[in-house]
Amino acid sequence: MITLDDVHAAAARLEGVAHRTPVLRSRTLDARTGASVHLKAECLQRGGAFKFRGAYNMISSLPEEARRRGVVAYSSGNHAQAVAIAAGMLGSKATILMPADTPPAKMEATRGYGAEVVTYDRYTEDREALGAALAGERGLELVPPYEHPAIMAGQGTAALELLAEVPDLDLLLVPVGGGGLIAGCSTAAKALRPNIRVVGVEPEAGDDTRRSLQAGERVRIETPRTIADGQQADIPGRLTFEVNRQRVDAVGVVADAEILAGMAFLFDRMKLVAEPSGASAFSALLAGRIEAAGARVGVVISGGNVGVARFCELLGRAAA
Repeated sequence: MITLDDVHAAAARLEGVAHRTPVLRSRTLDARTGASVHLKAECLQRGGAFKFRGAYNMISSLPEEARRRGVVAYSSGNHAQAVAIAAGMLGSKATILMPADTPPAKMEATRGYGAEVVTYDRYTEDREALGAALAGERGLELVPPYEHPAIMAGQGTAALELLAEVPDLDLLLVPVGGGGLIAGCSTAAKALRPNIRVVGVEPEAGDDTRRSLQAGERVRIETPRTIADGQQADIPGRLTFEVNRQRVDAVGVVADAEILAGMAFLFDRMKLVAEPSGASAFSALLAGRIEAAGARVGVVISGGNVGVARFCELLGRAAA
């Protein structure tokens, strides 16, 4: 279990390195939801997503010898870019396992940050086994996307910043993939404001964490088919689940069509580009999936890594 002290330690490492992303408001959004909504725009973070926080926190915590040997990670895109950026800043070299069907913009950006990319089939191959094998063969340090205390603590700094700016939140909404972001955010939020409700949001087709919390144990599902490629986990992380089962109040779901409507609102009304997984928690609120009337609500917009062609294609669907 991570603690608030771990999140504060991560914040100290990230000071002056990670962007302190803005918290944005919209009167139109408040009127639509009947709530006072505060958006933490992690789509404006280094690398385009919250993932930089955890990646830098972990890699900067490694012994110098391990950093010199290099690091390896597996990711559909955001963690890949975060690890590549952090490794470059810290004098290390990154090798990234990425699904062959990763959106081209994410793969190109990862290579652009100096990482070597190795592809695999997300529907037939086990990325954890492939990552462990690659780490062993090359003597690299594995930097997992969420299954590490330093990763979770780093992600929690997003909530730490949000609550420093808006300390009296009643509800915190966080997208859920592997569970690292909400594990870190719930740790910070519950320690600073014990009565706050922390609610995660998953795509309807990928509700492994919701099912797992209901069952009281980790439940594996088929690899989700959803536009939210950053939330295509088939089972919660072992470490993240232990945190989330104690600190997360509920997990809701959102439909792909609702995510598209949320992305369109963010672009039209707030001039924010959000990828589908980055907009999922916001979209659930906008669609009325989460009861928030009269509440002060914080929402993490977790990422904005979507190429222009894909973004236009998706918003074209929303308009249709």
